[in-house]
Amino acid sequence: MKLLMMIVDESHKEELEVLLQRAGVEGYTEIPHAFGLGTTGQRLGSRAYPRTSAVILTLVEEERVQALRDQVRAYCHDCGEKLKMFVWNAEEAM
Repeated sequence: MKLLMMIVDESHKEELEVLLQRAGVEGYTEIPHAFGLGTTGQRLGSRAYPRTSAVILTLVEEERVQALRDQVRAYCHDCGEKLKMFVWNAEEAM
C-alpha cells in the first residue's frame, strides 16, 4: 500500500475530492484550513494572507499510484492549480 498526501488550495479541494471518487479511491481523510508557506505563497488564513490549503490523505494499492498521479497531473494542467502530492510506503500497524 502507498500513503498519498495531497496539498491543494482550499478553494479547489472539492474538485480534487470528485477526481479521487471518480478514480475509485474508496476513502480519504481531509485536514481543512491548513496554514503554511511555500512556492504558492503564504497561506495563513489572515487578513493579509487569507488563503488556506487542504491536506488530503488516502491509501491506495501500489499499482494504482501512477494512474492516479497522471489523473491529478492532468487536473492540475487543465485548471492551472498547483497541487503537491507525496507518496510513502505504508504498513498497517494495528
